Amino acid sequence: MTTVLIEDLEPGSADAGVPAHYGDPMREQRTLETSAGLVDRSHRDVIAVPGDERASWLHTLTTQHLSDLRAGQGTELLVLSPHGHVEQHALVAEDGTTAWLDTEPGAGEGLLKYLEMMRFFTRVEPRDATAEIAVFSLVGPEAPAVTARLLDLDLAEPRVYDVPGPKFAAGSVPPAPTALYDVRRFEGGLARRVPLGVDLLVPRGNLDAVLARLADVPRAGLWAYEAVRVAHRIPRLGWETDHRTIPAEAALVGPAVHLDKGCYRGQETVARVHHLGRPPRRLVLLHLDGVATDQPPAKGTAVTLDGREVGFVGTAVRHHELGMIALAVLKRNVPDDARLTVAESAAAIDAG
Repeated sequence: MTTVLIEDLEPGSADAGVPAHYGDPMREQRTLETSAGLVDRSHRDVIAVPGDERASWLHTLTTQHLSDLRAGQGTELLVLSPHGHVEQHALVAEDGTTAWLDTEPGAGEGLLKYLEMMRFFTRVEPRDATAEIAVFSLVGPEAPAVTARLLDLDLAEPRVYDVPGPKFAAGSVPPAPTALYDVRRFEGGLARRVPLGVDLLVPRGNLDAVLARLADVPRAGLWAYEAVRVAHRIPRLGWETDHRTIPAEAALVGPAVHLDKGCYRGQETVARVHHLGRPPRRLVLLHLDGVATDQPPAKGTAVTLDGREVGFVGTAVRHHELGMIALAVLKRNVPDDARLTVAESAAAIDAG
């Protein structure tokens, strides 16, 4: 099996250290869309938060309702600036003694710095656990069945609450995480059911044994994973966000923001924008014509309308069925039928 690393194809990429593909990116995409494949995402940063007061402490610091987080539960959270801009996004897995937070490569340092700054006299001991824990993902519609067969785990489907309307009544949002992901321990690590499949958080010393149990699962590279993520319109910190992104602009309110919990940094902006129902920008899926070039545009490429910049491209990929597509953040008033341009390509919004 040929293994091509990200850095061999994209020098300087933040995703360096994991395979881009194993020889056939399009076949790997089809595997992730139709059955199940195993993706190496071990470049993700991981923060461990042990301590008796970890749930209530994280509840006060983040956008998520975590005060009653229990063993076997996972979710998502954001850390916002005082003005409500997204600074951090992490997924959570609680095992009964530690809350494990995994985030984008390179983002862990900033997240840990913030957590350490906010410790005060709380009984928590956050630490960088990236060298301890590797993240792998079973992705695809058959991922839960593969997990049951090979790891002897039956994981419940993810539950994500609908976002309430702008004028919702106080107390109408349940006092629980807005996204709830089943987390189970298996021999070798933790498994967390998520919308795209099952994440595995594995101590690096157990990797060989766990990968041996999954030896029959087809491998898929990060290119395939990213294509599936884009097609499912799932945003990524640092790709579909910039220094002024607020949660509503990047479709992060549903899975990562509880709109009816106690005070946290940036809450005023979140509440104001939600109740007005008018975020300045929105996340969209673009179809690119691919006539002038077959190369996806780079992250940050401007999206223009009649020569005027109206947004930016986050992640652009070649999808095995949809062709060249991209997630982009556009000004809210750009109509769905606008004739857009991205570098050399014409672009159209997928309003579905």
